[in-house]
Parts: sequence; C-alpha cells; structure tokens
Amino acid sequence: MGDIMIYAGNLFAAGWLSLLDYLAAHVLLCLVPAFIIAGFMSAMIPKEIITRYLGPKASKWISYPAAALGGFILAVCSCTILPLFAGIWKRGAGLGPAVTFLFVGPAINILAITYTAAAIGHDIALARLGLSILFGILIGLLMAWFFRKDEAVRMEEMKQSTMFDKKATVKPAVWALFLLLIAMLLAGTLKVSLFTGVFYSLDLSTSGLANLAGMLNGLGLSFQGFVLILMLVVIGFFSWKGFENIHEGFNGWSIAAVLTIALTILVAAPEELLGSFVIGLNGRLLAELLLIIAAGVVIKRSFVIEELTNWIWETWKFIKQIFPLLIIGVFAAGIVKELIPATWVQTLAGSNTLFANFIGVTFGVFMYFPTLVEVPIAKMFLELGMARGPLLAYLLADPELSIQSILVLNGVMGKKKTGVYVALVAVMSTLAGYLFGVLIGLFG
Repeated sequence: MGDIMIYAGNLFAAGWLSLLDYLAAHVLLCLVPAFIIAGFMSAMIPKEIITRYLGPKASKWISYPAAALGGFILAVCSCTILPLFAGIWKRGAGLGPAVTFLFVGPAINILAITYTAAAIGHDIALARLGLSILFGILIGLLMAWFFRKDEAVRMEEMKQSTMFDKKATVKPAVWALFLLLIAMLLAGTLKVSLFTGVFYSLDLSTSGLANLAGMLNGLGLSFQGFVLILMLVVIGFFSWKGFENIHEGFNGWSIAAVLTIALTILVAAPEELLGSFVIGLNGRLLAELLLIIAAGVVIKRSFVIEELTNWIWETWKFIKQIFPLLIIGVFAAGIVKELIPATWVQTLAGSNTLFANFIGVTFGVFMYFPTLVEVPIAKMFLELGMARGPLLAYLLADPELSIQSILVLNGVMGKKKTGVYVALVAVMSTLAGYLFGVLIGLFG
C-alpha cells in the first residue's frame, strides 16, 4: 500500500510541476492576447461577413478562401465547428466550401496556432497554419467533385435561401484595434533582438528573499514566474466577480480585472534568469506598453460601452470554455509522460516514415483533446521522442478525426461523404507530416 501511495504521489508531483512550469512560462504572452483577440473577433466581426460568401451564388474563387479564413475570424474550436458546419451546409452553402470551413476552422484557430508556436516551435505552427489552409481548400474541392451530382440537385433546391444574402459592415476602428491586438500578440511571441534585447537589468535580490529563492528554485520557478501565477489567480477571481454580469455594465471588479490583465502582459514581457532575481527590461516590455496605450486610446475614442461589454463577455466565454480544460490537459500530460515509456513513442513514431506519420494520425483519432489541450500533449510526445513529422501529422488530424467528430459528421452528411472525408484527411495529414519531416531533415 505504501509503494502505491508513493507512486501516486510521484505522478501527482509530475503533473503539478508540469502545471507550474506552464503557468509560469512566457506562453502567457501568447495566450492572454490570443483569448482577447478571439473574443474581439467573435464580438466585433459579424458572422454574416463570412456566410455571405459561402452561398450558392458565390464563385469558387471567393467561397473557398472565405471558408478558409472564416474559422480564423470566428475563432472556433473542434467541438463548436460541427454545429456551425451543419448549419451553413443545411442552409445552402456548397459542400466544398462547407467542408473547407469544417477542416480549417479548428486547425487555424488563433489560440491554437499561437500556443503551438510558443510551446513547440514556429516551424510546426507555420506548417500547421499553411497546410491546414491548403488541405482544407483541396479537400473541399475534392469533396465537391466526388459528390457533384448530389450537390447539383441540392443547390437547385437551396438557391432560394436568403441566409447568404445578409449584409453586414465593420467600422474602420474595429480593423485598427484588431491590428493593434495582433501586433501585441506578435510583440509577445517573436524572438527577435528588437524585442529580446535587454537595455536595463533590475536586481530584485535582497537578503529577505533568500528563503523564497531557494523554495522557488526547488519548484523550477523564477521569481517572475511565481508572480505571474499569483496574478493569474487574482485575474481569475476579479474576472469571476466582474465579468459574469458584464452586460449590466462595468463595476469595480471588472475594471480591476481589465487592469490586472494589462499588467500581467507587462510583467510577463521582461526576461529573468532562473533563480537570479535579476529582471532584464527589454524591447518587448516597451512594445507591449506602447501597444496597450495605443489600444486604450482607440477604445476610448471609437467604442461604446455595449460593444466593450460584448467583447469582454465573448472573451470570458472562451476562457471559461477552454482554460479549465487546458489546465487539466497540462496536468494530465505531466502524468502521462511519467507513465508512457519513451521507447514506445520512439519505436512507433520516432522516425520520419509513412508508417510513423500514420501512427501520428491514429493518435489524433483515439487521443482527441479539445482545442489547445492537444498542444501540451504534442509537446509531451516530442519530449518522449516523437519525430517532428509525425508530430505535425498528429496536430493536423487531432481536431478533425476524433471518434466523436466522425459520429456527428456521419449523422449530418451520411456514411459515404463522411468516409471519403475521413480518408482524405488521414491521407493528407500522413503525407504532410512525412514531407515536413523530409524538409526538416534537409534544411533543419
């Protein structure tokens, strides 16, 4: 019994340390702005702007790119994309554009792409982004061609639909603020000398902090990371008190939450050597400060309270839906890493072969995780020895080919269309991972 308790304690410690490392990392510089941008796009950019270009009257040169970009703008996850896909397809969108929207939506979700870049690498993130768009359009075109007779009959019946004729406009200030938010995200994630160069070192070490330094070093935490974890707890409390009823207007809690979020971005920007208590003030800090001020000016001049409360509510919904699952996923990844022998992963997917990449796709089917949670799992696979090609194959397949997604699609499209779609995704994800692995071997 004692051995079991010790083993369970070790597993818990592995998960806990993995979670602390995650919360204290600079990944916050991508996640916090990404949640804000996702909520902004959901609140400020009408869905009609996308759906207007997916209908039977739109040309392929318009409908497919619109479908590919739609998931990015709507910032949907793999569980949310299914009802949206069913809705636009049943209401008259062409099968091809609808399938493109289905494939690309969760794959290029801004949250997933930015987190992938921060946690695993920009090469995987950019490959995931570019190949998802390319494959989404290609799979949509192939599905439309394979089932062109069925679609011709359906399109004749759907041409009377008015869903795709709805008009919507976006004021220029929305695009201006959107660009500032994207710049904030880039300033926090790009590793270039303009942002990483330290111009002043601030020494926080004092005799009174010696004991704290020892404790934090034992946990693998820096002082900055420790402060960031505390700030996240504060943000969670303030947001719960201030955002749950945000449509009733701003109060002291909501204002405190917004200010603490901005402060967290600034605190996460400087660099600190582990255990040194020396904070390196850098270009990233200045860039984030200037962008936050600029965004505040645009918000004050161009947006009304109702628009801001809608934005906060959409952001808060994303956080409530995704962040708890992400915490569980990071904790579970730390435990699973202790359970799975590295030799298993290295044997099955440790090299860049077609079989290894197919195994990566298979992992995506049977080890499905909600949006963002697949990233710490992928990082775990990488640390256990999975090659980067199969890792990309897993990330391409995971949002698309989960068992539950296949069952839902079978009910929406029927067995034949679902079977063809699954086969196309599996083959293209396998080939993509293999070719990416070859390129990494040649130029990496």
